Amino acid sequence: MTTATASTPLDAARARLQSALTARHSREPGGLPAPHAVPLGAADVLGFGRPDPYAPTRPAANVQLTSRAVLIGPWGGGPDATACGQCLAMRWQRLRSRSEREALELGHAPQGAVHWPVLTEYAVDAVWAAYRAVLGAGPDRAVYPAAPGAEPDRTAYPALPGAGPDRPGTAADARDRGRGRDRGRDRDGDRAPGTPASDPEPAATPADRALPQVTRVDLVTLATATFPLLPEPLCPACVQEVPDTAEAARMVLGPAPKPAPGVYRLRTADSFPLPTAALANPVCGALGSDVRINPASTTTAPAAGSHFVRGYAGLNDVTWSGQANRYATSRTLAHLEGLERYAGTHRRRGTTPVVDSYANLAGQALNPADCGFYAPETYATDPLLSPFDPDRPIPWVWAHSLRDDAPVLVPARLAHYSAGVDADNFVFECSNGCATGGSPEEAILFGLLELVERDAFLLAWYGRARLTAIDLTTATTPAVRSMLDRAALHGYDVHAFDTRMDLAVPVVTALAVRRDGGPGTLSFSAAAGFDPVETVESALSEVLTYIPHLPYQVAERRSELEAMERDFTKVLHLKDHAQLYGLPSMTRHAATYLEPAAVLPLDEVFADWQPLRPRTGDLLDDLRFLRDRLTGAGYDVIAVDQTTPEQHRMGLHTVSALVPGLLPLDFGWSRQRAPRMPRMRTALRTAGRRPDDLPEAEIKAAPHPFP
Repeated sequence: MTTATASTPLDAARARLQSALTARHSREPGGLPAPHAVPLGAADVLGFGRPDPYAPTRPAANVQLTSRAVLIGPWGGGPDATACGQCLAMRWQRLRSRSEREALELGHAPQGAVHWPVLTEYAVDAVWAAYRAVLGAGPDRAVYPAAPGAEPDRTAYPALPGAGPDRPGTAADARDRGRGRDRGRDRDGDRAPGTPASDPEPAATPADRALPQVTRVDLVTLATATFPLLPEPLCPACVQEVPDTAEAARMVLGPAPKPAPGVYRLRTADSFPLPTAALANPVCGALGSDVRINPASTTTAPAAGSHFVRGYAGLNDVTWSGQANRYATSRTLAHLEGLERYAGTHRRRGTTPVVDSYANLAGQALNPADCGFYAPETYATDPLLSPFDPDRPIPWVWAHSLRDDAPVLVPARLAHYSAGVDADNFVFECSNGCATGGSPEEAILFGLLELVERDAFLLAWYGRARLTAIDLTTATTPAVRSMLDRAALHGYDVHAFDTRMDLAVPVVTALAVRRDGGPGTLSFSAAAGFDPVETVESALSEVLTYIPHLPYQVAERRSELEAMERDFTKVLHLKDHAQLYGLPSMTRHAATYLEPAAVLPLDEVFADWQPLRPRTGDLLDDLRFLRDRLTGAGYDVIAVDQTTPEQHRMGLHTVSALVPGLLPLDFGWSRQRAPRMPRMRTALRTAGRRPDDLPEAEIKAAPHPFP
């Protein structure tokens, strides 16, 4: 039992709950472990703010009291998935609202009612009954419900008090319980007054059932629900950090057999054993509180989620989504993107970075200057930024150079885009080059394709390149025809452009143009890939997700966006770039897209690519082709393994691919590296699009519209 003092109302309530549970346990021990209660929500458990007075004993806690509920567990789980009370507390805190997290993590002292929460005898009885059910081993145990049509799990999971056919009470019932604030429930899993029930989610998967579980008892309704918990890879009680090493970063790439020569994903998205209930639930979801669908969308069937991630500049709302023609597929794609973002924001592998100056590491480290810096005036006026200092120690992580087949150090800030510290605040990176796949080879390939896509888009935009439009009537796949028809129903014409520069791999920019010239006038997207038809489909699919909402977004922010048009330095965030071009008056900056150099059939546009395109059954050949194209152009190709322990369980691999010298995508007009980089001046010449280097005066001085 903890000895921390009762300094807050939550501490006092914890003491009352501990006393009551201990008394009941002494009367009815029944082979149960002794209850160990700690408060949750009155102190920071992530290590940013005031020290947690319960830190020494929280890992062993099996009861955690919040202001609205009691959490029991973790309990259950296999030998390869063990979690502790600290794991639960860290997952729980990350799901709190922005105001709650800021209060906890910025060192504020908690305030609250004198006696809260109120613990009535029947509330304690309900907690004790749930405690006995989940931590005991008696006749209360029951089979775990399975998905419709599947065999039930015969593992003994408890049926919670009061649960029945119409009353949720097991982990599978998470689909019927609180799924988060945007489904009419708050972040602690309770329904907000006057809101409709959420749509049912699929039953917990076998991957969920193999995990530790957490049972929540609502102190208002006494309703119970159980949720699976993924062990926390940064838990200080469960994980002993070790130094990052060059040897551990070395990648030995091997054969990666493809389902067919023209298929570039080794497995289908739905073949990965995703613990969907553990990824998104309102108590301990690894990626967020829920997955939201948008039944009102008339172009795609989107699904999305989000969670707050603390970075150098504070809390960032990191969103993840999937866009397909079926909600089930979109939900799977959203989970996969969420896992990619989860791996990319922070290093979650229990390793400590190398901390030293570039001056000392120059022989074995990437020069940050090769990835570009902002303009000097940005560093002079932006309080969150400082110029790079080669003599200042900064954190580095080990990566692998595919060009040199050797380890190389890269700045941690470039490898994990929310991992900045005061010492390395020379750039704000985003998810450029981060990708997930079923093998390291697949993840690296798709990370590189994203870099190529964004590089080409920026070269075309800032370089005012005249592009060839693709005659989409010659793309005969049903998917393209369907997307064009759906866009037309919204009053949009959709165009696609060959955006390749000096690299041969197909890159396609899609542009949706509102026919009547009203708000939401232009919407852009892009894609890159080895299959030209699939690349066109990918670009069109993305642009179609934006057009139903863009007119409304522009109308809501019209005065703000018009101020940005008058002063581009007011363009600060990702959404500003895309929404700015929803203003009809901004079309003047997109003249090269509205007046293409030519319009050609799809097959003719990419006829020069087909003889070059690898057509083997090994994805490694595709990766080597792209690597060789990039290194042949004078660039290094670097991969940082971002794979988290959670992803290893699911058969996933995530990397951050870096190609120093390609144009990086940035957001915020004052934080643009691309226009200042050497490639911005030379690539159009090497691509044969102009006879000389691009003069400074001809670089387009308008924010890019990339979404």
